[in-house]
Formats: sequence, C-alpha cells, structure tokens
Amino acid sequence: MSYQLVVNGRAHRIEEDGQTPLLWVLRDTLQLTGTKYGCGIAQCGACTVHVDGQPMRSCSLPLEAAAESQIVTIEAVEGPEADAVRTAWVKRDVPQCGFCQSGQIMSAVALLRVKSIPTDDDIDRAMSGNICRCATYNRIRAAIHDAARWPSAGTKTA
Repeated sequence: MSYQLVVNGRAHRIEEDGQTPLLWVLRDTLQLTGTKYGCGIAQCGACTVHVDGQPMRSCSLPLEAAAESQIVTIEAVEGPEADAVRTAWVKRDVPQCGFCQSGQIMSAVALLRVKSIPTDDDIDRAMSGNICRCATYNRIRAAIHDAARWPSAGTKTA
C-alpha cells in the first residue's frame, strides 16, 4: 500500500505495509537515523518524534496511523524552545552515552511549547516516558529549567 507522509517539511510517498512502525520508515526508508530504537514497546522514549506537534513513540505508531500527519524528527526540530533545550543540554553536559537524548530532547521541547515555566512535577510528568540508562535525570531536569529561562524560549504560560 502507498502512504503519504510529511516528514521534516518534506512530502514522501511510502510504499510499505500499513502496520510497519513509523520508526522503521524513518530509519530504514528515509534514512533519518537520529530517532533511536530502544525497546520497541513505547516504554523508553528513545524513539520520540513530534506528530502534528505532539510527542509520540514512533516504535509503536503504525505507518497507516501516521499517514497524512506532520512529523518532525530530531534532525529538524527547531524554534526557540528547541534552541533553548539544545543550549541547556550542552551547558549542563546532560548526555553520557547519548543514546536516549534525541527522545529526551523531543519530549522536553514539546513540554516547553505548552508550559513555558514548568514545575518539577510538570517536568517529571512530561519526561516520565523517557528512560535514561545513565540516570542523568537531575541534569535533564536542570537543563529543562534552564531552557525555560532562556529569553526567547516558550511563549505560552499554561
């Protein structure tokens, strides 16, 4: 079957089985390897992408469910929140092994887009589906707080 996807602003016609996880379409078909495979059951968050602006686990999202959606991967996430998160990640030296970081960043950006000044509880809820094998959770939380204070990050105060 043929499916239409818009990934990182580019339209793609994908000839795959509709039950193929979006993750494999991104990595194998489109060669966008920044989105990582971690667990395959939507529990670790390494495969997080934005689908119509919402953080989603691409390992468990079938291609047919993602068709006609706007998909953004770590390779193309942009905007003031993304800039602030990347800057804070470097400042706080967040990654150790780095494997989970694309999913962590995608979740953090999504949070800051809806909650410009998140509390610790907001951060914990938004990031709860992202597992870091190196346990850098304190640095991740601190970096999100730093990013929220970045001058142009986040315009909503929900």
